[in-house]
Formats: sequence, C-alpha cells, structure tokens
Amino acid sequence: MCGRFYVDEGTAKEIERVIRDVDLRIQKMRTGDIYPSQPAGILTCYSRQINPLLAGPAAEKSPAFELKEMHWGFPQYQKKGLLINARAETALERRTFCDSVRYRRCIIPAKHFYEWDSDKNKVTFFRDDRPILFMAGFYNRFQNEERFMILTTQANASVSPVHNRMPVVLDESELEDWVYDDKFTEYALHKIPPKLWRKQEYEQQSLFLT
Repeated sequence: MCGRFYVDEGTAKEIERVIRDVDLRIQKMRTGDIYPSQPAGILTCYSRQINPLLAGPAAEKSPAFELKEMHWGFPQYQKKGLLINARAETALERRTFCDSVRYRRCIIPAKHFYEWDSDKNKVTFFRDDRPILFMAGFYNRFQNEERFMILTTQANASVSPVHNRMPVVLDESELEDWVYDDKFTEYALHKIPPKLWRKQEYEQQSLFLT
C-alpha cells in the first residue's frame, strides 16, 4: 500500500524540466509529507478549452497535462475514514472505481513514499535513476471537490522485504499513455514496477536486485 508520500520544493521544478508540456496552474505546490485527506499536486489531462479558430498547430502546442490540487482519499459513505489505495489488479472490477480508472486517470508526482516494516520502522522508497517518481492513480468529484486515489500492485523484489504492496510506478515515457490511452490502461495495471531504492535510519542506501 501507500500511506504517506513526500513532496519537496524541487518536485514542481522537476515536473517542469521532465514534462515540458505541462500547464502549471498551481504556483506553489504543497510540500513536505502528504497524509491521507491532505491536498497534493496531481497531474491530469489538459482540460482548458481550445479556441476552434486556433485548431491545428496551436492545438498541438497545448500542454499535455494540467497540474491540479486534489485531496487524497475517496469518502466511505457507510463507514468512517477514507479509501486511499485501490488494488490495480481488481480496480476495473470494482463499481466504486471502474469509471474513474477508465475515464479519470491521473499521476501523483513525489520525491519518495514510505512503508513500515513488521517492526514498525519507517522505510523510504525512491528512484535512484530519477529525482522524482510518478505514481498511477485516478480521481473523482465528491461534493464539488476532486479527490484522488493511488493504485497499488504486488510488491516487486525491491519492496517485498518490507511490504507486500507498492504503488504502481510509471516511467516518464508512460505518462501520456496512462492519462490518454485507454488501451494502455490494462497493461499499466498489471505491469511490474521498476526497482526502487530504500533507506532507513540505521542502514545505508541499498538496491535490492531481482
């Protein structure tokens, strides 16, 4: 699962550098640890209206993504608390999530995320080959407020010693496909995530090999 992730001031700058075709409508993203129910900067499909008279080349120059602020977690109407993660393997089978996964996919950028081991030690996971990582998610509107969830999958060899679940992590080359290409959705929901590095207070950074 993913119960907390971290964003720093460099995350928005890295988004601009890595994804040049993004509409940064949030001037200052929330930074620090992001907990369930809190707002975060989320990448979605570009939704601004394009002037029909500017179709063609102008439309092609439109940003591919829009950065919105959304709160983390779907409400549970018959229970207290929030739904913050959804299993990628069964998300399309769940009535609560199906339409959102099909039509409202999003990307959650973060510097790293946390998991807790069996001894309740906090472990930080991050990409060593990228300054930030991109988690796959989806969103919906509840009482005039957009909220997102993070998709999780079976942990790969780099995370499984700590937890049996992990976020669906996308490569940079997959971001537009995840948001716009419906045919890519099924593949992404079952893809093996890239290897991650982990860090704990009592150990040096280490890469777990398959």
